[in-house]
Amino acid sequence: MSTLRTPLCDRLGIDVPVVQAPIGSVSCPALAAAVSEAGGLGTLAVTWLGLDATESVIAATRERTDRPFGVNLVLDPDTTTHATEEHLEVCLDAGAEIVSFSFGDATPYVEQVHDAGGTVLQTVGSADEAREAVAAGVDVLVSQGWEAGGHVQSDVATMPLVPAVADVAGEDVPVIAAGGIADGRGLAAALALGADGAWLGTRFVAAAESRAHREYQQAVTAADAREAVRSELYDGGWPGQPHRTLENETYAEWADAGEPPVGERPGEGEVVARYGNGHPVERYDDDPPLAGMEGTVDEMAMYAGQSADLTDDVQPAAEIVDELVAGARDRIAVLSGSGCGS
Repeated sequence: MSTLRTPLCDRLGIDVPVVQAPIGSVSCPALAAAVSEAGGLGTLAVTWLGLDATESVIAATRERTDRPFGVNLVLDPDTTTHATEEHLEVCLDAGAEIVSFSFGDATPYVEQVHDAGGTVLQTVGSADEAREAVAAGVDVLVSQGWEAGGHVQSDVATMPLVPAVADVAGEDVPVIAAGGIADGRGLAAALALGADGAWLGTRFVAAAESRAHREYQQAVTAADAREAVRSELYDGGWPGQPHRTLENETYAEWADAGEPPVGERPGEGEVVARYGNGHPVERYDDDPPLAGMEGTVDEMAMYAGQSADLTDDVQPAAEIVDELVAGARDRIAVLSGSGCGS
């Protein structure tokens, strides 16, 4: 395993500065544990799980690894199903030691995590949000740029955003760059911009351990950056929040119709796929295609960022982590004009 240490590694207890983004219901214990076992930080998205299910996935991940891993809670009340304080308490009681928050202000929950001995990460989309998070005592900032896949909370691209956030963070608060990163060159670039690590979602959708449907993974590995489009189209379950998905028939028909508003969109209410238990997924729902689903899953919300252009293969998570780190080390060595020691 290639090594590359930054202050983020010391803060989180990991070996390499690679973090798997939560990626919604595509995340799972197998993926999170595989990333952590490879030296990075795996993450579970638990916002949309029941409280008992939250306990179960944390326990299942811990059974697979004794390395650090994280959980993510979305704070936007338009999509949450439990009171955040209650859900957070369940996470902490189940043994979660690293908690990331997104799409809201983590200030009310920082003390609760710290009192349990945990570490707080918060995703920010501007220098102002970063400043507020640092003042609240957040331990690590995730600087998410506009290029990111899935739900996006920034209108600023990764390249100008990361240095601005790093300037606010100073030397005491590590920064993780997110958005548009899929290989070692991106990781090296993130470090050059002042970040201490990289946060990758699209690349890990194409991990062998993820819950993504095979057709979803194939679409990601075949896509180019221009096919990852930003809209508020898939709003069934999370209205009003911009997101980036791969252009598909659902998107194309809506765009061809003049991008009509909710209630006037083509095919609203149509069932396009079903979960293995028969539960329906309607067109414009925010569910991604998962393994075991049946139907026209390619018409669902296939979340992906512009880094899809750099995601060519489905690989085990450990290989992805190792290639990221090796590629970053190689690029750093080229730029420095000398070898990079192990």
